[in-house]
Amino acid sequence: MTKPRADRVVLHNISWEQFENMLLDLGDHRSARLAYDYGTIEIMTPLPEHEYYKEVIGDLVKDLADELDLDYESLGSTTWRRESSLAGLEADNCFYIQNEAAIRGRLDLDINQDPPQISL
Repeated sequence: MTKPRADRVVLHNISWEQFENMLLDLGDHRSARLAYDYGTIEIMTPLPEHEYYKEVIGDLVKDLADELDLDYESLGSTTWRRESSLAGLEADNCFYIQNEAAIRGRLDLDINQDPPQISL
């Protein structure tokens, strides 16, 4: 029996502009996750078990922050990209903890100025 896994496609020799266009074409409301690194893009569709563990770990981070009386901001599966590094990824979940006060209430985040402290 074949063990289930997330479906993945890896493409090589993809320019930064092509990566940006893929993100625009696919839109914000999709199940696929993209990661880009120096011309290589991976497109993955997570399976239910992946989503289960994502939720368990996210809940753990939130519970620990609450127990330690730490303010946090959860931004979910935000797409983070930095053209200068030719890298982009979509974390399953990301949290601002150490710098939470600096981004509180903001929706115009820029990873060059506002990097998250924990990415899962």
